[in-house]
Amino acid sequence: MSWQSMVQFCSIRRLLLRFAQVGNRRRVLIAEAVLRLLVARLALAFLSFPRLARRFGTLVPPSDHRTSKVSAGANSDQIWIAKEVSWAVTRAARYVPFKAVCLPQAMAAHAMLGRRGVASVMHFGAAKGITKPLDAHAWLEAAGVEVTGYPVEKRLAEIACFI
Repeated sequence: MSWQSMVQFCSIRRLLLRFAQVGNRRRVLIAEAVLRLLVARLALAFLSFPRLARRFGTLVPPSDHRTSKVSAGANSDQIWIAKEVSWAVTRAARYVPFKAVCLPQAMAAHAMLGRRGVASVMHFGAAKGITKPLDAHAWLEAAGVEVTGYPVEKRLAEIACFI
């Protein structure tokens, strides 16, 4: 067995051991997050953005008063759910065998929260790129919780939201 194979085997073994130490509820959340990330990645590869955007909710400008109302009426259960979904999506995104950057993470968390009845706001921002013409970013908040995509760079201008 080569040195690289041995390192990969040990990494996978360590990951599986950590997964086994997590409680059943969190294991189910991680499994759902992996599935949602995969669906989001495939949707981004095969569907146009306008078609995808219809599933995100209502498009509003960042200044729309409804974006702040989503977090204002949150109860402790919704806050707890938002934190758990955030934990699951960000952990799953580290280990999936494909790139799960900001938009697939926001899409996965948005779907998971919606399934649990927790409203969320998906934010989109852009800035003049440093190494490319445009840098874009997506982040999600729910129940006053920074779910995915945080911290947001100060140089990004928020251009749209979905509620």
